Amino acid sequence: MADNTPAGSTTDGAIQVGGPKQPIDARVSAPASYDVADFPVPHGREEEWRFTPLERLRGLHDGTAVDKAVDGGGVKVEVSAPEGVTVETVGRDDARLGKAGKPVDRVAAQAFSSFETASVVSVPKDTVLTEPVRIGVHGVGGVAFGHQVIEIGAFSEAVVVIDHTGDATLAANVEYLVGDGAKLTVVSVQDWDDTAVHAAQHTALVGRDATFKSVIVTLGGDLVRLHPRVVYTGPGGEAELYGLYFTDNGQHQEHRLLVDHDTPHCRSNVVYKGALQGKDAHAVWIGDVLIRAAAEGTDTYELNRNLVLTDGARVDSVPNLEIETGEIVGAGHASATGRFDDEQLFYLMARGIPADEARRLVVRGFFAELVQQIGIPDLEERLIAKIEAELEASLA
Repeated sequence: MADNTPAGSTTDGAIQVGGPKQPIDARVSAPASYDVADFPVPHGREEEWRFTPLERLRGLHDGTAVDKAVDGGGVKVEVSAPEGVTVETVGRDDARLGKAGKPVDRVAAQAFSSFETASVVSVPKDTVLTEPVRIGVHGVGGVAFGHQVIEIGAFSEAVVVIDHTGDATLAANVEYLVGDGAKLTVVSVQDWDDTAVHAAQHTALVGRDATFKSVIVTLGGDLVRLHPRVVYTGPGGEAELYGLYFTDNGQHQEHRLLVDHDTPHCRSNVVYKGALQGKDAHAVWIGDVLIRAAAEGTDTYELNRNLVLTDGARVDSVPNLEIETGEIVGAGHASATGRFDDEQLFYLMARGIPADEARRLVVRGFFAELVQQIGIPDLEERLIAKIEAELEASLA
């Protein structure tokens, strides 16, 4: 959906943008491999690459970035974890690497083929953490390839924050292994400098009666392209995927989700919201949900909302739902893109609130539902302050 959508317009159902698309089940069964050689170099005409400005990936997609990477350079990773959590730096031969699933595009495969060491954070069985695990990924310039594994034992509960800052060209894979009956909440923050490039595949393997909650916040970077994926290993699994993005002048922020319901009696809920401002700001949201024939009793819904604050910004929002069985609890999806609501602004101004303050209140209210999902007060305050600083800069 481009920026010429009428204010407040809503589309329920798959939005055809730029011609017919490949079915979800065909995309899911497309080649997935740990070997980058199994993927052709993309040219931008492929379904999974047609919205991405390949020239801004700085060689992550065609292999030319590999020669620029320096082992131990590019990014610095620091982990702060409560007592009882195991933090390891492991080599490529560790059996836990790749357990959640194979890379599904060339950049993810390049990242898997190129990293030297990986970070593994493990929470033992029957452990309830009272403080979050905090993983800082700070860019120090240059090219880097990364790999992280978050492993939560059966019947454990944990919150993990992955905070990306600084400047780098980073391709990475992040795996979440959620044991049976476990509860994992992950907050991934992309607060990069405006010159950073970040492409990553996030894959969650959700066990029987387990709960996985993801909150992705994308604010910075020149180009950010994230590919969250959820796969279930047993019935009763639940996944909640929340996302918040604020796309500014010239930024490209792309989120491509897939929830693969291949197991009976599982649930998923997806809510992503974005605000855009400035010339050539471009946000892309692709939400794919596949309910396979064996996944009876599935309950799923996905929603994307976009608020366009200024002229010159563009949104492509494409929700897709494919159902192969009629024996489900419920399934639906919706997408809407609209201009700033003048009626809300007028209502606030009529009660004596200045225009700039009214604008901030409307945007803050738009994001409030998702910010509250984070559940970490200091991080919530920081992100709200960042959003308001972006608004302030646009009004200056």
